Amino acid sequence: MPVLPATTETIDRAAALLRAGAVVAFPTETVYGLGACAFDATAVARIFEIKKRPEFDPLIVHVDGDAMLEAVVASIPGSARALMTRFWPGPLTLVLKKTERVPAIVTAGLDTVAVRMPAHPIARALLDRVQLPLAAPSANPFGYLSPTRAEHVERMLDDRVDLIVDGGATVHGVESTILLLEPKPTLLRHGAIPVEEIEGVIGPVARELSDETKPLAPGRLPQHYAPSKPIRIVNDLNAVPLEERRDAALLAFSSAVDGYAATRTLSPSGDLREAAARLFESLHELDRESVTRIDAEEVPNEGIGVAIMDRLRRASHR
Repeated sequence: MPVLPATTETIDRAAALLRAGAVVAFPTETVYGLGACAFDATAVARIFEIKKRPEFDPLIVHVDGDAMLEAVVASIPGSARALMTRFWPGPLTLVLKKTERVPAIVTAGLDTVAVRMPAHPIARALLDRVQLPLAAPSANPFGYLSPTRAEHVERMLDDRVDLIVDGGATVHGVESTILLLEPKPTLLRHGAIPVEEIEGVIGPVARELSDETKPLAPGRLPQHYAPSKPIRIVNDLNAVPLEERRDAALLAFSSAVDGYAATRTLSPSGDLREAAARLFESLHELDRESVTRIDAEEVPNEGIGVAIMDRLRRASHR
């Protein structure tokens, strides 16, 4: 599986592979995606096979421009248009009624599709070359840590992917926010855009679905985004006994404590966006240490910190 820098030649090669039914990993502004042409059910099936992802879990479709959007989405309510104007291109995914062109495997048989327009220049260039929407979940084995660098994809998926486009580290480091709009605006996944910013555009957003027989969006299972080492969320690091620190690693928010076998600090300045950008990369590094557990310090439950804590809670669920 080649890993190639994101030159014009690489993007052209990746586009040709995608049009031929291949699966290609590429960077977005959130995490690396594992892409296939969204209208090619056979290619999309390979995504599920590569990730070992259950087919009841729908995928996000990436588009670039109105023509691609209209090929995927059957109708666009006014609230969706307002959010697209404010946040697209960017890390906001909207769940809308799908067209008949979108295969059932993409949406897990639902009549809705999760769609977004990425902001990353490499993702945009790839969509422009392919001229087709791309189904692209995170480029990792199902349930495991999301990749924020090409080497994460290479290490986790080995030779199962046809090409990895290396665009360096991603910007946000956590996945997109996912919003269902009808019958009422409902948050399906915390992400890089805080829900408060969304409410500033369309008004109140419900935080929980009252009835969901199967997932309407990715990342809704209790255990997700997990490293191989167990995670324990800690409110007060100083309260952890020294004997419990010796064989554990620490994921600290802004300041660490002594005694841990390995430590990563998300943001020495206490900046939540920096912390989010470093979250998965730091967990990848700590997961490779010779430790029995990772202690993760709680971060402030505000803004993008809500998304960070959502990832940590799901990662710690056993």
